[in-house]
Amino acid sequence: MRLLVQRVKRASVVVEEKCVGKIQKGVLLFLGVRLGDSIEDASFLAHKVATLRIFSDKEDKMNLSLFEIQGSALVISQFTLYADCLGGRRPSFTDAAPPQVAEEFYEKFILELKKEIPHVETGIFGAKMEIELVNDGPATFIVDSKKAC
Repeated sequence: MRLLVQRVKRASVVVEEKCVGKIQKGVLLFLGVRLGDSIEDASFLAHKVATLRIFSDKEDKMNLSLFEIQGSALVISQFTLYADCLGGRRPSFTDAAPPQVAEEFYEKFILELKKEIPHVETGIFGAKMEIELVNDGPATFIVDSKKAC
């Protein structure tokens, strides 16, 4: 599994002109599921993102975690995180898990993240979504469950 983590001042997601998720200070998480991922990957990533020290302390150093600042998370499914863009001009998505598998892991990740932090919002799996955000920093990180951060 792969997360694109964006530290935000606020973020929201709209589906069919209706706001379905909205947060203030925290992280906007784009989650991709790869063929061969396991449920353990979901637990690992949830704990990792909750405890990753990416928020500034009083000296403006990244020393605080999402959990420590009591921040929020907005989770968006994003199969395109596993796009292979090296061959040709059209991305290949053969490494992405099929929707049925990806949705199960997406839901598991959300459940695990809710155990770690108090406020988690989501998009709608498989829907066409409009995302708005105010990036804080900007500070953007890629966390992969198969690689060390």
